[in-house]
Amino acid sequence: MSANVIEVKNLTKQYMKNKVLDDVSFEVKKGAIVGLVGPNGAGKTTIMKTLGGLIFPTEGSIAIYGAKNEEELAQARSRMSFMIEIPYAKEDMSAEENLERQRLQKGIPNKERVKEVLELVGLADTGKKQVKKFSMGMRQRLGIAMSLLVKPEIMVLDEPVNGLDPEGIVEIRELLLKLNKEEQITIIISSHLLAELSLLCTDYVFIHKGKMIKRLTAKQLENECKEYYRIYTTQNALGLTILQNKMGMTNVEVGEDGSIHLFDQLDELEKIVRTLVENDVIPLEMAMHEANLEEYYLNLIQSNSTEEEVDKQDV
Repeated sequence: MSANVIEVKNLTKQYMKNKVLDDVSFEVKKGAIVGLVGPNGAGKTTIMKTLGGLIFPTEGSIAIYGAKNEEELAQARSRMSFMIEIPYAKEDMSAEENLERQRLQKGIPNKERVKEVLELVGLADTGKKQVKKFSMGMRQRLGIAMSLLVKPEIMVLDEPVNGLDPEGIVEIRELLLKLNKEEQITIIISSHLLAELSLLCTDYVFIHKGKMIKRLTAKQLENECKEYYRIYTTQNALGLTILQNKMGMTNVEVGEDGSIHLFDQLDELEKIVRTLVENDVIPLEMAMHEANLEEYYLNLIQSNSTEEEVDKQDV
């Protein structure tokens, strides 16, 4: 049996001549927190709406728990919840009253479920306080509470921390981590706050102009963004050869800017400098460097844009 709860294959969505999604493919494993990374207009919300059955793909397919046809997908979606648009709530009602209203509309028989989700999202002590007096963070938690009423196995959340202050962002992050760990909920989340996603996700799908340009796990991202010493010298190419031959370095390379990147033996900097100087290569600048998710994404976009320009020139 596949460990994937969702499989997206060659997903394309086109409006007239405008392709908002172009041949996107990725999988979601049970228990993962998958971040859809990309700027506004990249296609993240379109992917989520397709998963929710709100729009239909022009080409390609999605499978949820193995279900592929529309009848089976409808059944599979009953195991999911979606917070794609700003959740609707009656402003003159309390959180509990709003949730009770939702429970009845969805035909959920368990009356205790309202209190359970209020406790889960940290709104149990709001009493009769009306939603119109809620902070933005409280409103977002109420939206997540509404999503939790059906006891979902998968949650799809579009920009759940949008508009929140730093404290509210931390609260939502901790809540989602708790739901993932304690409730075993698989989460698909989008956000333009890349630093926040880096504290949350187990997997990433990078989207740019409707195309998936990269997918990788948090561990793979960590390896790609690992720290290194960046050294500028009077002769970088020669310096690289010296470090390889004289010190036996294998995990060393020349960056796009010509600098030498050292990934190993970082505790031997004095020896490294001495070896370079003894061979007439003078270090001019040395600094520790570690790429973050935002920098990594910007580099991906730049690389992708360069490839697109080359492709256009070849046409």
